[in-house]
Amino acid sequence: MPYQGGAGGKETAVLPVVDASQHESTPIMEPISVLGISGSLRRESRNTALLRAAQDLAPDGMKIGIATLNDLPMYNWDDEQEHGHPDSVVAFRSAIADADALLIATPEYNYSVTGALKNALDWASRGGPDAPINDKPAAILGFGGRLGTSRSQEHLRLILRHNNLQVVTSPEVLITMADQKFDDDLNLVHDRSRDQIRRLLLALEEIVRRDRVASQ
Repeated sequence: MPYQGGAGGKETAVLPVVDASQHESTPIMEPISVLGISGSLRRESRNTALLRAAQDLAPDGMKIGIATLNDLPMYNWDDEQEHGHPDSVVAFRSAIADADALLIATPEYNYSVTGALKNALDWASRGGPDAPINDKPAAILGFGGRLGTSRSQEHLRLILRHNNLQVVTSPEVLITMADQKFDDDLNLVHDRSRDQIRRLLLALEEIVRRDRVASQ
C-alpha cells in the first residue's frame, strides 16, 4: 500500500480511489407473479381454499392469482388441429406464460390427480418448445384422504417432468382432517399447516430468484 508523508513526519496511508461506476449494484428483484391452479371444480373446495391461504401467507413481493378450470373443454387433438385453441384455453395458457411460477393444489381421486387438472396440463403442455408451461418453477400442495394427497402429488410430479418444470421438493404440504384444519368459512386455521405453506412459498421464491440471477 503506498504511503505519503504526513504531519509530524508520520506516514499516512493513501487509499485507492474506487470508481463506483465500475461496480454493479445489487439488482433489485422485481415482484414475483405466481399462478395458483386448483385441481378441484367444487365451489367449496378446500384445495382452492389452500390457494387463498397461500395468498395471505405469501412473502413480500409475491402475488398469487388463482385460475379456474371450469371453462376448459376436454383436450381433443382433432379439434385443436381444425379450430385451434378456444378462448378459454388461450386465456389459461397466457396466464401461465405471464406467471413467474405455478402453485398447484391437487385433490386426490383414485390415487391420482383429477381429470380437470390433467386436462388443463394437457392444454398447457401443447406447443413443443413454445409450450407456456415449459421449465416453470412450481410448487405443489394438497388436501384430502388419509395421506393428504401424497399419491396424487407423486403422480403430479411425474406429469410435470414431461415439460421439465422445476418443482419444489421440500417441504411437502399434505393436509388431512378438515375439521381440525379449516373453520366453517373454509379459512385454514391450523398453525402448522400455515407454516408449511409459508415455507413452501419461500422455497418457490428461491427458485424464481435463482433463475433470474442465472439469466442476467
